[in-house]
Amino acid sequence: MEIVGSVKCYDWGKLGGQSFVAQLAQANDKQLEVKVESPYAELWMGDHVNGPATVKSDGKSLDEAIRANPIGMIGLADGRLPFLLKVLSIRKALSVQVHPDKVEAEKLHQQFPDVYKDPNHKPELAIALTDFQALCGFRPYEEIHGFLQEYTELQELLGESVLAKFQTKDESAVKIAYERLMHSTPDNVKRCIDGIVKRMDGLEPTSNNLGHVFNRLYADFGADVGVLSIYFLNYLQLKPGRAIYLAANVPHAYLDGDCVECMACSDNVVRAGLTPKFKDVDTLLRLVSYDCLPSESMLFQPKLLQPKEEPYTRTFVPPVPDFAVSELRLPSDVREYSVSNPPNGSILLVISGKGSLLLSGSEIEMRMGKVVFLPSSAGRKLQLKVEDANEPFLAFQAMSNQFV
Repeated sequence: MEIVGSVKCYDWGKLGGQSFVAQLAQANDKQLEVKVESPYAELWMGDHVNGPATVKSDGKSLDEAIRANPIGMIGLADGRLPFLLKVLSIRKALSVQVHPDKVEAEKLHQQFPDVYKDPNHKPELAIALTDFQALCGFRPYEEIHGFLQEYTELQELLGESVLAKFQTKDESAVKIAYERLMHSTPDNVKRCIDGIVKRMDGLEPTSNNLGHVFNRLYADFGADVGVLSIYFLNYLQLKPGRAIYLAANVPHAYLDGDCVECMACSDNVVRAGLTPKFKDVDTLLRLVSYDCLPSESMLFQPKLLQPKEEPYTRTFVPPVPDFAVSELRLPSDVREYSVSNPPNGSILLVISGKGSLLLSGSEIEMRMGKVVFLPSSAGRKLQLKVEDANEPFLAFQAMSNQFV
């Protein structure tokens, strides 16, 4: 079943044809008009109520199609897809944020349904398609302390009592410092950021001083407190194919690049910086995890689940039942390949290359932008024929993690 993803034009998205989201969407829907100055931020492929995919053959939503034949589609008499597959194209940083766990999501949805739209948790996985930058998790204690020693502007903002905690290597120092930062008055935050702007003037930006990251965030967000999060959160630069997994309450912000993202089917975000949207600072500080770990520990490694039958399929298997993602990256000399389909269905997105998927005696063309829902009734093993093209075949397959 071919489906068309829902395009989200958030302000932080890449503009016009520069957006990979726009390129994918237009490749799958030739009628789509891509406007040069419009941001194309996200492509949603799932049945979430805020942006369900559309069945190409009849124009119905994927949610309607599943409800009409739940056993044939997802192998269950009732229910929805537990995952949501996306592609993101990022021009400006997304907000500093965390996602609540299941219990907190239910509470927040009940208390503030206009802000927290559903009662589900939102663990998520991001796999880089291009060079990708992100803030993720708190830095090691020593790194944060080093920045505080280097920047007098941060010392003045946080105060002597916070600095004294770091000097005594008190484990609570990072929590106290970040809470002080996020509760600082706008005037004090501006004074601190203005001071760092002057410090950076004429200084060659390097990875050590984070000047290039600071300058970019300052240009986009001005004296937003989130700009200062770069001195507390790990800065990651991912090459294509590398991934990060974000469990509940891990602070993060995507900064730049394109990625495939998969998550539990939810749209719950607790924001506290780098955004004009509602900032729920107190909730973020109540939930956020203060595990201070090196940046390398944030990387999430895939597995070869069937090295003999599917040697070119790497599967990212997070520690939640909601979702897993397989990457099918085939060498140029591979012409036939086996594709697994779990018993509750999956969604297959083609990034590059050409081929056809053999399904129930028919063939579905596979090319850039094609999105196919593979129902539970499609069978456990499908065959992919790959054409000799000028680019490798690359696709991602999202599924429930219960049968991986």
